[in-house]
Amino acid sequence: MKKQKGFTLVELIIVIVILGILAVTAAPRFIDVSSDAKKATLHSMKAAIQAGANLVYAKSFIEGEHDNVSSLEAKSQILINGVTLETNFGYPSAVSSSQVSVLSWADLDFTNGYKLTIGELTDNTTPPYGSFGITLGTETPNFATNTCNLIYEEAATPDDVPDYIITDSGC
Repeated sequence: MKKQKGFTLVELIIVIVILGILAVTAAPRFIDVSSDAKKATLHSMKAAIQAGANLVYAKSFIEGEHDNVSSLEAKSQILINGVTLETNFGYPSAVSSSQVSVLSWADLDFTNGYKLTIGELTDNTTPPYGSFGITLGTETPNFATNTCNLIYEEAATPDDVPDYIITDSGC
């Protein structure tokens, strides 16, 4: 009778434990889902802003304010959730927006490190005039270097709709 050769139970358990330790330490380096999570967050924010802007337009249409544009002389305004909101061609005005006004018409949460920047004259650090931007996880938003952001550009003509521009290459 030949003696059978093989691994003992202890040797198999040691190998399994070593493989488990390697998997736990090496797997996170190969599987990074934070980038995908940031991209998904931007796309969900876009959907929330788009849906909210469409609801503002519907209310503006009902009130007969959808053909008017905000200007220094005559501003179109509607009341949304207790906040007076200026509109351009029925859609929310980005220039007169603030975190309070955006929260009144878009279901967003700015407590998780997302920053809202209202557009001013273009200087590469803020979104263009007539727009606002949202960046993810940056203390001082810079739209020239931050490549993980969402920009809302307001409607420019009565037949136009706002643009929702996502840059997610740097998420």
